[in-house]
Amino acid sequence: RLKIASQASAVCGDAVVWKPSEKTPLTALACEAIFKRAAERFGDAPEGLTSVLIGDRAVGEILVDHPKVPLVSATGSTRMGRDVGPRLAKRFARAVLELGGNNAGIVCPTADLDMALRAIAFGAMGTAGQRCTTLRRLFVHESIYDAFVPRLKKAYESVSVGNPLETSALVGPLIDKAAFDSMQNALKEAAAHDGRVTGGTRVDNGHPDAYYVRPALVEMPK
Repeated sequence: RLKIASQASAVCGDAVVWKPSEKTPLTALACEAIFKRAAERFGDAPEGLTSVLIGDRAVGEILVDHPKVPLVSATGSTRMGRDVGPRLAKRFARAVLELGGNNAGIVCPTADLDMALRAIAFGAMGTAGQRCTTLRRLFVHESIYDAFVPRLKKAYESVSVGNPLETSALVGPLIDKAAFDSMQNALKEAAAHDGRVTGGTRVDNGHPDAYYVRPALVEMPK
């Protein structure tokens, strides 16, 4: 998302400094290389139109507080937004904050259930649920619940989990142990509130430092 925003800024004639998550530096560098190749083919793009800074929170704070950065577009948690927003406001800088996605879907009685199943499965399980547009909540009309939810469970139980470089794998790993622990804590909390959990167990692929996990579906009481 941030790379799209940076390209839009470049079209408007603004230089961009892009600081990606410290957990995904290679993705940022690859996107930057693609952009630079496109700029070279264009033939008239100024030097330094975009730059990538690799680093941790301290690097991000420098950008947020720097007087020569008039606008900051940040994607992350609501906790991050509560920290970044006031700091930008203090120096009258502009902020574009995309925080804490909690996307929902609704399945109505008139829905095409085959299409809904495919859309929900991809929306919830694609990229192992690690994107801001991931489907996290689903509301299914009671008249079709018993016909639809078992099919969705079957999809969750049968989806292939493994190395994303293999064509047979549809769900790759979580980014790190912290993400795995956060998922497990959320499932425990749901179960403590009488939620019925399907999936969510770790998949052993022979690499103890890789966190492959079967997607989880939680049915919450009314």
